[in-house]
Amino acid sequence: MKHVSILVPRGHTSLVNMEGTYHILSEVNNCLASLDRDPLFKVQLVGISEEATQRNGLFTVTPDLLIKDVKKTDLIIIPATQDPPHIVMELNKEFIPWIIDQYKGGAEIATFCVGAFFLAGTGLLKGRQCATHWKMVNDFRQMFPDVNVVDDRIMTEEDGIYTSGGAYSFLNLLIYLIEKYAGRDVAVLISKTFMIDPDRYSQSPFIIFKGQKEHEDTPILEAQEFIEKNWQEKITVDQLASMFALGRRNLERRFKKATSNTVVEYIQRVKMEAAKKALETSRKSVNELMYDVGYSDTKAFRTVFKRVTGLSPIEYRNKYNKEAATA
Repeated sequence: MKHVSILVPRGHTSLVNMEGTYHILSEVNNCLASLDRDPLFKVQLVGISEEATQRNGLFTVTPDLLIKDVKKTDLIIIPATQDPPHIVMELNKEFIPWIIDQYKGGAEIATFCVGAFFLAGTGLLKGRQCATHWKMVNDFRQMFPDVNVVDDRIMTEEDGIYTSGGAYSFLNLLIYLIEKYAGRDVAVLISKTFMIDPDRYSQSPFIIFKGQKEHEDTPILEAQEFIEKNWQEKITVDQLASMFALGRRNLERRFKKATSNTVVEYIQRVKMEAAKKALETSRKSVNELMYDVGYSDTKAFRTVFKRVTGLSPIEYRNKYNKEAATA
């Protein structure tokens, strides 16, 4: 039987992540019983104090055990934490040596949404891939440049460490873990019981692109602003280099360092964001929208759109613009 420790941090934490994980993993045992199989999970809430107040005292969570009482666990669950990262680290620093020791002892770790900031603070994500909420990717990159954060993935797995995107995508990671530990048949049964789509692997369709501007490279900021104001036009790297009196290689190097995107990627992301908004609100044809955002090659536009969003333009419209899709 696998012992699962759902952490109960101090501060503002996702109660949904804690209760939802407890509920779903407990239901796995019920499903296994219906299949005449032994229970798989022993699920417990684990804290560093007898009670943890949440949402300014509106809720109180009482752990089953304190970390000092858990000598060995198999899976640690870190829920999303909503306080600023430095406050989360200070309030919950007693967890850190215990998490590190348990991982070194063979435990696996799963973190949900911005809980990745806390896990990164332990040093265990250094050099590894990580997913977090797409809104927080730029902040994460700034705080933890030695972690390979991927903004398009809904989950990652590396060396027994699992991470997931936005807070409610924890459901997808749980289904993945259930399939790994209990088998595909049980994962399918759980996904049907809780009506969870088991085949979501990307958060790209949900991303709203906002370029990284928390830097002090003035010419690059000006280049970003020019791109964002003139996305209807065909913009080239050489054009920008000439406008801001920078060599092409120097521009590309500084742009990538400041924004975590190449110049071409940034132009594409801004254009695709405009196309997405039009698909959400307009009844224009895909070709009309393509020309509006400065593309003349249908294949190129569709290829870039699919790479950025994970969906074709038609699939995106059908997902987010029901009126146009019906028409």
